[in-house]
Amino acid sequence: MTERITEGGLQVAAELHTLLEEHIAPGTGVSVAQFWAGLDAIVRELAPRNRELLARRDRIQAQIDAWHRANPGPDYDRAAYKAFLQEIDYLLPEPADFSINTENVDEEIATL
Repeated sequence: MTERITEGGLQVAAELHTLLEEHIAPGTGVSVAQFWAGLDAIVRELAPRNRELLARRDRIQAQIDAWHRANPGPDYDRAAYKAFLQEIDYLLPEPADFSINTENVDEEIATL
């Protein structure tokens, strides 16, 4: 099993901890303590939403699996399947066209 190091509320693989401390953080102006505290705060903030999204994914997958069990084989009604996927919010309506402007990025990124 991978050795873990505790940083705040995080359990970090020892290899990642060493990589950050010895090779990534030096010279960035961000202390190792600042990095781990910031990452810990981000994980705490986003963990509830991540759990919600994973539960939603599991519900949708269970519905899709049940649909396929009820409609086996390659000759299923594709229109009905698409309607089903829209009904369970797996497929969402295509959004309206939009444009976006870029500032302060490398030219090759701005033109993608």
